[in-house]
Amino acid sequence: MSYNSTAPAAAIVDATQQYVAASPGRAVLLGLLYIPVLIVVLNILKQLVVPRDPSLPPEVFHWIPFIGSSISYGNDPLNFFFKCREKYGDVFTFTLLGRKVTVALGVKGNNFVLGGKSTAFSAEDAYTHLTTPVFGKDVVYDVPNEVFMEQKKFVKVGLSTESFRAYVSMFEQEVDVFMRSDQAFIIWQMNDINEWGCFDVTDVMAQITILTASRTLQGKEVRSGLDKSFSALYNDLDGGFTPLNFMFPNLPLESYRRRDEAHKKMSQYYTDIIRKRRESGHCDEPDMISALMDQKYRDGRPFRDHEVAHLMIALLMAGQHTSSASGSWILLHLAHNVEVQEALYQEQVEHFGNPDGSFRPMTYEGFRKLLVLDSVIRETLRMHPPIHSIMRYVRSDVPIPATLAAPSKDGAYVVPKGYYVLASAAVSQVDPLIWVNPMKWDPTRWSDPEGVAAQAFNTYSDENGEKIDYGFGAVSKGTESPYQPFGAGRHRCIGEQFAYLQLGVVISSIIRKVEIRLDDGIREIPAHNYHTMITMPKKPRNVRYSAGDLIRGCAPLPLNTYTI
Repeated sequence: MSYNSTAPAAAIVDATQQYVAASPGRAVLLGLLYIPVLIVVLNILKQLVVPRDPSLPPEVFHWIPFIGSSISYGNDPLNFFFKCREKYGDVFTFTLLGRKVTVALGVKGNNFVLGGKSTAFSAEDAYTHLTTPVFGKDVVYDVPNEVFMEQKKFVKVGLSTESFRAYVSMFEQEVDVFMRSDQAFIIWQMNDINEWGCFDVTDVMAQITILTASRTLQGKEVRSGLDKSFSALYNDLDGGFTPLNFMFPNLPLESYRRRDEAHKKMSQYYTDIIRKRRESGHCDEPDMISALMDQKYRDGRPFRDHEVAHLMIALLMAGQHTSSASGSWILLHLAHNVEVQEALYQEQVEHFGNPDGSFRPMTYEGFRKLLVLDSVIRETLRMHPPIHSIMRYVRSDVPIPATLAAPSKDGAYVVPKGYYVLASAAVSQVDPLIWVNPMKWDPTRWSDPEGVAAQAFNTYSDENGEKIDYGFGAVSKGTESPYQPFGAGRHRCIGEQFAYLQLGVVISSIIRKVEIRLDDGIREIPAHNYHTMITMPKKPRNVRYSAGDLIRGCAPLPLNTYTI
């Protein structure tokens, strides 16, 4: 008797066909239930069973294809990085919504990514789909790297020491006017030392940041035009600068439509300012627009008006988020650390105080002597860098140095073309292998000239070391430092000195006037909100303030004291 091996299979097929014919709806339902399970099972088997290319960095295990480790990374990137480092080492690859991202951690990892050649690691290919719809065409990541470097050089013209000297008083005046007019500071305005007021630090810093930036960099026309319509345009444009836009640049959503419409109007707003200045002959205003209007590329091409407008939008958007975030964290830490807050106030008294208890206006030269303030800003940027991840698109296969990671003594890892590489200075800035008590906010660590902090800062600034000209003037490379609050290499932020000055004067102006504490019910510094492009504090993030200016001798001045 022969055995027909196909009989059982045929029977199963016949039974399945009969079942589907009898209950098509139930069959579809079962298919919807089991197909995803099958996909997950196949994805797991692929990772566990299929042999891997030994030249590829270790890959983080994930359950769901395409999604990969997106949820873990998106909710808490630093926790994700540290856990992966324990298991895989300083170099590993994870899946981020279909993208393969190779992470390189630590000082050597930062240097590998940020010090890499632009021909191999492209910032333009990584970010243009996010930035171009917001900033506009022909600037930043919408142009080749060498052109962007020239544009950065144009911006540096407007960030001179002479400009900074003028900006100090403008910053101070804007803070004073805001505090005397905004409802958040009504208790201070009333000179009531028996009551405590309250405000959301991020809301207040966002408003102050845009006011101070528009008064200085953006120009008098922008400052005078800061009304509700401008705010609405800014908010719509800002709505297109989110992680969703980074991962999915062309969704048919209302927020995307509003982003595109807001960009057209904002671009026209700036080009109208430029046109009117040219027509009137007023091209020498002390602001960034004037600094950019007459610039020319190396090949003699003029920097066109629409490029000026789009670069001004880029400066507005990029600087607004980072400065308001950093200022928010500083205020929260000062409210939580009263001793440091008092030391900051006493430093103001020492350098700018009058015998009657009032204060002299701050000066640029005096600002540079404020060591307590300097330490407060540095320590806050160490623990709360505005950007936790910096990515580059890999244009060609790139070997990973054996000193960073290797599969064996004689082998080498290779990051393939089409991957992304990621560096995270946020990790190296709180790495327990580098820092003592890394999660403790301690500004005094910057006062020890032989300590880790001072050494990290010296490596970052490298005042006496080799300088590299990437096309916008010689700068220290800074990629080998564990402390990189403003990035490093060719994409190091050219506005770091402006941001430092802006933050310092704004915070000093507030501390001169009021004493702050964390709001009732808030015992610790708020956690990081990683669901935004720039790392903000989660709500609640309120601080209480007392009108301590009556004691300190810094009561509100009449409205006509300042000329805006």
